[in-house]
Amino acid sequence: MSKSINICVDDSHTGLRIDKFIVDCGECELTRSALQNIIENGEVTVNGIVVNKNYKCRLNDEINITIPDPRPLEAKAENIPLDIVYEDNDLIVVNKPKGMVVHPAAGNYEGTLVNALLYHCKSSLSGINGVIRPGIVHRIDKDTSGLLIAAKNDDAHIKLANQIKEHSFSRAYEAVTYGSFKDKNGTVNQPIGRNTKDRKKMAVTMKNSKNAVTHYNVITDYGAFSHIRCTLETGRTHQIRVHMAYMGHPLAGDSVYGPKKVITELNGQCLHAKHIGFVHPTTGKYMEFESDLPDYFTNFLDKLDSKYTVNYSNAEEIYGQDI
Repeated sequence: MSKSINICVDDSHTGLRIDKFIVDCGECELTRSALQNIIENGEVTVNGIVVNKNYKCRLNDEINITIPDPRPLEAKAENIPLDIVYEDNDLIVVNKPKGMVVHPAAGNYEGTLVNALLYHCKSSLSGINGVIRPGIVHRIDKDTSGLLIAAKNDDAHIKLANQIKEHSFSRAYEAVTYGSFKDKNGTVNQPIGRNTKDRKKMAVTMKNSKNAVTHYNVITDYGAFSHIRCTLETGRTHQIRVHMAYMGHPLAGDSVYGPKKVITELNGQCLHAKHIGFVHPTTGKYMEFESDLPDYFTNFLDKLDSKYTVNYSNAEEIYGQDI
């Protein structure tokens, strides 16, 4: 069913274009371009009257937004090579490369992991997440590389999803962050929710948030940077990226949560899903898999080895510089 949202304009927002006001108020998670399409389709009214996107808000305007149901889009099979770590009749474990989107979405309808899985697995993927995300039990970001599991039938999907929910599905990541950690191992236990000032970002917040727990330990301290391993108790969106930024140690290459001047050679955050462990949904046997660090990660570590020492402490001066 379509969703209806009502908003009243206060004196701090008078004079704003209606599309900007609706996006800024944070009541609906739509991009400005998506909202403009809804306005053009006559789904936004002010005091009961349909308006266009150029309408300027007035004090006490009653705005109604009708958000239509998303139209299902069936993902298409594509012959894209997969790095398969393990496969049987119930599940498949793949090593996702950096830069690959997990499932189709606006702006990325082709070339995704789902497109590749549909070609490889044919009709053998769970249908719980619908035609756009068949088989997908959990996700990792586009610019995060590493291990991901997909289910080939609904029973396997349900059992694997329950393990994630119950925190018995183990996941460990390796990352490179800015700076030297005071404590070489520890836990970040801070809730994560949508950033109230930027709906495209997540943040540590008490408002409309969920608990999030990340354990970390430092593998190598370069002074200016640290190579760390993180294990997750929960799986919130951008969890490691948000928690490390909250600690003052954003991930190298992260253009969203890191410094404005990013390390461009990394093409995104330096984060790799290195380990997963779970109980097989059919056999009941515990299984775990490790993935080697990819070239972009090891090449960056090699540069850190040659340039920085553990005594280098003036990290602020090199934040954002290519090395």
